[in-house]
Amino acid sequence: MTSPLKIDFVSDIACPWCIIGLKSLEDALGRLDPETRPEVRFQPFELNPQMPAEGQDVVEHLSQKYGATREQMQHNQETIRVRGEEVGFKFDMDRRNRVYNTFDAHRLLHWAEIEGKQPALKHALFTAYFTEGRNVSDPEVLADVAERAGLNPVRAREIVASDQYADDVRQRERFYLDQGIHSVPAVIVNDQYLIQGGQPAAVFEQALRQILSDEEKAGASA
Repeated sequence: MTSPLKIDFVSDIACPWCIIGLKSLEDALGRLDPETRPEVRFQPFELNPQMPAEGQDVVEHLSQKYGATREQMQHNQETIRVRGEEVGFKFDMDRRNRVYNTFDAHRLLHWAEIEGKQPALKHALFTAYFTEGRNVSDPEVLADVAERAGLNPVRAREIVASDQYADDVRQRERFYLDQGIHSVPAVIVNDQYLIQGGQPAAVFEQALRQILSDEEKAGASA
């Protein structure tokens, strides 16, 4: 029987390569034997944990953080836009003009996991930020996005207004940092195999098939 795949997808919704990697991973999982039974859990990572609530202009932010010139930013944005198009995701760079704090979004994702709606909320948050250019630190935006994902918007507002799940999210963030994860996306398979970056679907598929093969051989010889 085909072994199950436990996949921890460590990412931030403010990371364009994370949605590219996620779409590619989902494509790759769709190519595997249905008996594989993949279980994907989204784990929190903040690219900018000190970002204030009002956010920061994206050009200013990239210039300060990476020393990128405007020309380099335009080139990188076009690369991202094209890769997004290839995996079926629309990046609207003209709308995304600010970088926002994502901690509250990660708290809602923690709640969404409990409610069985985590994948839907993850995708909805990526769309809200990268396609629609919305402020994903705004409580009303988060409540609206939660409702899109099939969650209770009133409960979402209550969570954002409180500190519920804050300790849980910080503990998970610290765990992955302590494991040496300092860039995302990071895809951890069965707690021991790491696939780093927004890889093409073919790369994910090859890696996952190799992992399944190795684990089946190990199980047979045990």
